[in-house]
Amino acid sequence: MAEIINMPRLSDTMEEGTVAKWLKKVGDKIEEGDILAEIETDKATMEFESFHEGTLLHIGIAEGDGAPVDSLLAIIGAEGEDISGLLNGGSADESTKEASPKEDEAPKASTPETSAAKKEVTEVPAGVEVIKMPRLSDTMEEGTVATWLKKVGDDVEEGDILAEIETDKATMEFESFYSGNLLYIGIKEGESAPVDDVLAIIGPKGTDVDAILNQATGAAQEKAPEKTEAKSKATPATDTKGAEATDVPVAQDGQRIFVSPLAKKMAEDKGINLATVKGSGDNGRIVKRDIENYKPSEAAAPVAAVADTTTSQPQSVKPVILPVGEEGSEEVKNSQMRKVIAKRLSESKFTAPHYYLTIEVDMTNAAKSRAHINELPDTKVSYNDLVLKACAMALQKHPQVNTSWNGDTTRYNKHIHMGVAVAVEDGLVVPVLKFADQLSLTQIGGAVKDLAGRARIKKLTPAEMEGSTFTVSNLGMFGILEFTSIINQPNSAILSVGAIVEKPVVKNGEIVIGSIMKLSLACDHRTVDGATGAQFLLTLKAFMENPVTMLA
Repeated sequence: MAEIINMPRLSDTMEEGTVAKWLKKVGDKIEEGDILAEIETDKATMEFESFHEGTLLHIGIAEGDGAPVDSLLAIIGAEGEDISGLLNGGSADESTKEASPKEDEAPKASTPETSAAKKEVTEVPAGVEVIKMPRLSDTMEEGTVATWLKKVGDDVEEGDILAEIETDKATMEFESFYSGNLLYIGIKEGESAPVDDVLAIIGPKGTDVDAILNQATGAAQEKAPEKTEAKSKATPATDTKGAEATDVPVAQDGQRIFVSPLAKKMAEDKGINLATVKGSGDNGRIVKRDIENYKPSEAAAPVAAVADTTTSQPQSVKPVILPVGEEGSEEVKNSQMRKVIAKRLSESKFTAPHYYLTIEVDMTNAAKSRAHINELPDTKVSYNDLVLKACAMALQKHPQVNTSWNGDTTRYNKHIHMGVAVAVEDGLVVPVLKFADQLSLTQIGGAVKDLAGRARIKKLTPAEMEGSTFTVSNLGMFGILEFTSIINQPNSAILSVGAIVEKPVVKNGEIVIGSIMKLSLACDHRTVDGATGAQFLLTLKAFMENPVTMLA
C-alpha cells in the first residue's frame, strides 16, 4: 500500500518548509533511511530521510517551492501502483464519482486512512483546533510528554507553552499556535505516542470533544464490533458494579477480583498472586500502579524450618550458614534519547566497517602554550579546545576524512562542522560547532562552553545538534587513558581523546619525563583508507606538539 509522506515539522517553530533539493526522482527505488530531500526550515537546511521502502511514485513539492507543515511532500509505494485516489483531482476520484449514484459520496478508491483523515479535517467545528504530537527533530518518531504546563479548562493564548515534550535528542517546550480553551489532553504526563497522534484539542468552551474524537476512532471501532461485544459479555453489568467496562474479573482463592487488563498482564509476567494485591482503584480495583508498587509480605515467604541433622555428623563439623535474601530487580522505562542512541549507534556499528588507529602525542609544548594563553586577561583555553582547533586544521589538509558515505556517491563536505560529544543525565548528545576552522581558540572555548552548558540542561535546539562532519569525544577528564568510539553517522570518523599522563620518553637519546596523550581515530573504511587515516593523525600530532603552528 502506498505511503503518503507529508512535509515534516523539523523544528519547534517551523510552520512551513522549502524543498531546497530533491536527492531522489520519481521512479527511483527507496530504501528505509535513504535521504529523500534537503528541506530548508526556519533554522537550517536539513536532510530528510525516508522511513519507508518502495518506489518514489509522486513528488508533491518541487525544488525551490515552499509549503506548510503536513502538506503532501511525496508518495512511496509499489512500482506501477495506482495512486490517483490519493491525489486531489486525480483520475481515480473522477471515475469513482461518475460511477457513484450520489455526487457527494466519498471516492471508493481512497484508502480508509485517507477518508478518515479528510472527514476529521472537514468536520471539525470552526474555531476548534486538533493539535498533534509534533515532529521536533528530523529523526523523531515518537515523543513523551514530560510535563503539562496547562490543564483541561485553562485558557490558552497563542504563544503559551502547553507542555514540555521529550524527543530523541532533548526535552523541548512546545508552544501553542492557537488561542482558546484547553478542552482535551490526549497524552498524559510520562506517556509516549507516535508523531501525529492527538496531543490536545483547543477551542471554545462547551465544545463536544467526544464528537471530534469519534471521527478519528469511529473507523477503528467499526472493524471490531464482535470483539467489543464479546468483551461486554465477559463483564456483565450485574457482576461489575463499581468496575470499569474493560476490567477483567478474576477468581482466585474463592474470591472475585476486578483488575485492569494491563495490571493482569503485568501480574502474570511477574508471577504475582492477585489475591495478595491490594487495589487502589475505585472499589478496590487493581490497576497498573498497584502491580508496579507491589512488595511481597514478609509473612508470605517464611523461612522454612531446617531439620536438625547434626546428630549424625561429627561434632567437629560446623553447619554451613547460607545467605538468605530476596532477589530483586527494577524495570526502568527507556527515555526517547536512550532508545534513539541505541538505534543510531547500532546502525552505525553494524553498517559502517570500523577500524581504529592510535597515536601518542607529546603535550609538553601544548601545556606551556596553554599556560601562556591563559595568562592573558579574560582568556580561558582548555586542552579540548586545542584538540578541536587542531582537528579542524587537519581536516583542511585531509578532506577525505571530512566526507559522508551515500551509497552510490561520497559527499565531500567543503565546510567543517565539529561535533562535540557531551555526556548528559539521560545519555549523550552531540552539539555541533559550525565552521570550526574559521574560529580562534578563544572563540572555540566560548562556543563549546555555551553549547555544553545548555546541553546539560536540555536547552539545545535540534538545529544545534545537526550537520556535523567530524566528531570529537573526550574522556580524558575522567582519567581514561585510551578508548575507541562508534562513528557518529553520517560522519566518516570520530576522534577519541584520552588523559594526559606523565611517563618516561626518549628525547635526544636521553630518557626524560614527558606529558603523553593518546588519540584514537575510528574510521569508516568505505570512505577513509588506512593510509589516509594515518596521515590525518600525523598531521594532527604535528599541530598538537607545536601549537604555535595553529596560530600562524
